[in-house]
Amino acid sequence: NIAGVATAIIILLIIGALSGAWMISGIVPTLIYYGMQIIHPDFFLASTCIICALISVMTGSSWTTIATIGIALMGIGKAQGFNEGWIAGAIISGAYFGDKISPLSETTILASSITDVPLFRHIRYMLITTTPSLIITLVIFTVMGFVIETHSTEHMADFAVSLKDTFNITPWLLIVPIVTGILIARKTPSIITLFLSTLLAGICAIIFQPELLREIAGESNIFKGVMMTFYGSTSLDTGNTMLTDLVSTRGMAGMMDTVWLILCAMCFGGAMTASGMLGSITSVFVRFMKGRVSVVASTVCSGLFLNLTTADQYISIILTGNMFRNIYEKKGYENRLLSRTTEDAVTVTSPLIPWNTCGMTQATILNVSTLTYLPYCFFNIISPLMSILVAAIGYKIVKRPVNNPE
Repeated sequence: NIAGVATAIIILLIIGALSGAWMISGIVPTLIYYGMQIIHPDFFLASTCIICALISVMTGSSWTTIATIGIALMGIGKAQGFNEGWIAGAIISGAYFGDKISPLSETTILASSITDVPLFRHIRYMLITTTPSLIITLVIFTVMGFVIETHSTEHMADFAVSLKDTFNITPWLLIVPIVTGILIARKTPSIITLFLSTLLAGICAIIFQPELLREIAGESNIFKGVMMTFYGSTSLDTGNTMLTDLVSTRGMAGMMDTVWLILCAMCFGGAMTASGMLGSITSVFVRFMKGRVSVVASTVCSGLFLNLTTADQYISIILTGNMFRNIYEKKGYENRLLSRTTEDAVTVTSPLIPWNTCGMTQATILNVSTLTYLPYCFFNIISPLMSILVAAIGYKIVKRPVNNPE
């Protein structure tokens, strides 16, 4: 199990370095500065969800999306006066929509391969539940954008001035996000993309923010300041309390608690699987599988239960697919129904669980506790419910005749 998440741990450490480098180099502050002038507060939550969804579809990775543009959008939202739970909820909702339907997503590929469903057939079938879930989510965020009281224009202007006083804000810094986007479009592996993006951000920090690097290093050695940004915690006195909290970084060291928790979760999940405990417990769900709705509802409940107990979405997808595959075949249901229900139940609910690898990671990256953003991740909450609703309606659910009909 630990070997299976080795790549994820490496990505997590690089994300720690990237978040620190993008902040101190001025990339995130520049995105925040221009974003505040472009994105109107009334449409901020809906815009955030759409932006993260588009980027996540292109990257196939919710983690990459949240670690890059997600951090910038968090800053813009805080400057406009939104509660951090609402902002994180919009970011995660959009990021996991893209992660769920992108052909580049590891979870999408895993769910389709475990159930022997062609990838694009799996994605097309998922749109039946995923599209209405996103539409409802966007309606909620749009309405709440008009309802939630935001900061005045004067307050936002003060925040922008503090940004300019602290960082060297320049359009040249936008080259790094553009290059990152090109690497993503060329389907460059995530580790390489994140590493190159971090390296470019470090070079930009040396060129555009040398004074900040000297302040961080406590001496004239700016290269030491860059390395400290990569691996350690940094804090800058901006004169604005909210901005000071926002631009503080934790680097790779800040990710270590999450790494240890992931390793512990993998050991626990492995022990639960190898001992046969999970098989015994999930067999309980099989007893309730009578009709179409109960089959889908049992799969959803089992997927959520596995997310809670194994603390990892990959293990949960594999176990759910393997446990219910024969049951779906015996009852005459298509494998694509199982692959869709598995993603509706597992992929999107993983960031809602504090001890799950996804929940721990997103909380660490956004610096918002899992339970704080959970009530606002509407897409993640609606998706499993939508899966059951569509099953109740029976839309495009085909059942083959079986020897022993129900």
